[in-house]
Parts: sequence; structure tokens; C-alpha cells
Amino acid sequence: MRVARQGLLVRMALWLLWLPAGLAADARAQATEARAVAAEGAERRRAMVDEQIEARGVTDRAVLQAMQAVPRHRFVPDSLQRLAYADTALPIGHGQTISQPFIVAFMTEALRPDRDLKVLEIGTGSGYQAAVLAELCDEVWTIEIVPALAERARRTLSALGASGVHVRTGDGYHGWPENAPFDAIIVTAAAEAIPPPLIGQLKDGGRMLIPIGPPFGAQNLVLVTKEDGRMRTKTLLPVRFVPLVRGRED
Repeated sequence: MRVARQGLLVRMALWLLWLPAGLAADARAQATEARAVAAEGAERRRAMVDEQIEARGVTDRAVLQAMQAVPRHRFVPDSLQRLAYADTALPIGHGQTISQPFIVAFMTEALRPDRDLKVLEIGTGSGYQAAVLAELCDEVWTIEIVPALAERARRTLSALGASGVHVRTGDGYHGWPENAPFDAIIVTAAAEAIPPPLIGQLKDGGRMLIPIGPPFGAQNLVLVTKEDGRMRTKTLLPVRFVPLVRGRED
């Protein structure tokens, strides 16, 4: 197999030698531009982590590295690329947003992620939060009610090689019962109360992060822990999320 690969590389090299000068120059220019774009993206992510996330209190090194590694611009519409690493949420269509980088990092740290954690995300959106979680956990199950967003996120995550992320189109209020229980649940849209199905699917000893509050009103990010079947809640900080979209009840 190695010999065959080496032979293929030699043939490709010989073929490149026969490329017209103009085509070869174009290929070199494109490769140079791609390297420059990648370097710029890495630098913008470094600044984002240093100035927006670590400076505001997120200290888990693995979380900071995950935020550094995931290219947020791949999850942002083309028209908003210049704002991909800004300290703000951005619209992604269908009335939904990609969350502010600090909030993504804060919520991720609060879950206390590790490789063995089985995580359920409610509200895939762009897929950015799922991609960050996939840097830290082997199993991420994520549900999106808007079919177009679910499909776009699925394609983006696949292109980035996030093989441990499973995307489902459906009503996240009901969770993913056939794959429960989950060690951690993260909800990326605001509910007026904690959905009972999610409580039932949280493993004993597990943690859930969920924004609670009325649509476009005062909301708080709440940490829910489950111990011996009993729920405890703790308010972490005020937030502003789009409302949790529900499917039609039959």
C-alpha cells in the first residue's frame, strides 16, 4: 500500500510539472490565500479566547482549547463573516441565533465536560455549541426543530470531522428518550419551565444547563443537578436567548 501511494505521489508530481505556467501559478496563489485565511482565523480565535472568554472568568484549559480549535466562522452566514469572532450573538436564519462566544464557553465549562460524558443538546442551531462539546466529549446528541438548520448543521459538522455528534430533527422538549439517560443536558433556547421529559432523561448525578424565562423577557441561566432522584437548581447569570420552539401537539 505504501509503495502504491509513493508511486501515485510521483505521478502527481510529474503531472504538476506539465501544468501550464498560468494554472500552476493560480494553484500556488490559491494555496497561499488558503494558508493566509487559516492563519487569520486562528489569530482571531486566539484573540476571542483571550479577550472575551478567559478575561471574563472561564478558566478550564480544555474548554479554552476547544474554543480556540473550533472555527466559529464556519457556522456563521457568509454575510456576517466579518463578525464571526465578535463578542455577540448573530442571526443564522429562521429566527435563530448562534450564541455569543462567552456564553458558549461559560455553559460548556459549567457542564464539567470530559471524554466519558454523554451529552444531549436541545437546540442545535448552527451546530457551533455541538462542535465545541465534541472537542471535549465522545458522544454528543443534538436536536433541532427547524429542518433546514438541522441539515445545515449536519453538513458543517461532517465537513469538520465531528464524527461523535449525532444530529436529529425534532422537538427538543421531548428529548431523545431512546438514547437516555444522559450525563449532561444543555438547552440553548429559553423555556418558561424545565421540561419534565428532560428531567427524566438526566442521569442521577447529572447536570443540566437551561435558560429559564419568558420569550424576550428577563431570563436566567439555571444549573440543574440531580442527586438521588431529587432536583436542585442554582441561578448562574442573567442571559438573553431566543425562545424554545415547540412542535405541534397532536
